[in-house]
Amino acid sequence: LSELGSESAKIKAMGIMDKLSTDKTVKVLNILEKNIQDGSKLSTLLNHNNDTEDEERLWRDLIMERVTKSADACLTAINIMTSPNMPKAVYIEDVIERVIQYTKFHLQNTLYPQYDPVYRVDPHGGGVLSSKAKRAKCSTHKQRVIVMLYNKVCDIVSSLSELLEIQLLTDTTILQVSSMGITPFFVENVSELQLCAIKLVTAVSNF
Repeated sequence: LSELGSESAKIKAMGIMDKLSTDKTVKVLNILEKNIQDGSKLSTLLNHNNDTEDEERLWRDLIMERVTKSADACLTAINIMTSPNMPKAVYIEDVIERVIQYTKFHLQNTLYPQYDPVYRVDPHGGGVLSSKAKRAKCSTHKQRVIVMLYNKVCDIVSSLSELLEIQLLTDTTILQVSSMGITPFFVENVSELQLCAIKLVTAVSNF
């Protein structure tokens, strides 16, 4: 999926995505939706039911792998839809909604808590995460994965603004996109995301 994301970006840049068979492209989008769904609601917080730090790390690495895979699926789907001269059939509402659902969930539950301490709350206990959890979050390996996910989500948010300029979306979807575009301005340490959000909010206001 990572390769597919990179290759779809190249094909989009070359402007030849519309040369592909519409039926096959729609099938690919439907398969991508299943992959997006797989990681769209997975919490990346530490599993406090595990006994050892090794088990916690293993659990979280597996979750992050699925979440990252879903981000690649989102990017591939959005690259297809935002390519020039694409047929109407590729703008599948369920796929668009799934991309938005994934992005909103992981901004709120994965990325904001990593970049802004204000969002770092333990859903199990309702308080601030324990120092053990904070230490685990600061490990180099995890941070690298989070940075990679952050960059992918920035690309998704930026591409969603392109999609708004191409395709008419429902009012409900526009409301979700609007909240996604506004929230980053209340979060610290996410300047790249805020730049992408400006594009998104501008696209919504022109809608």
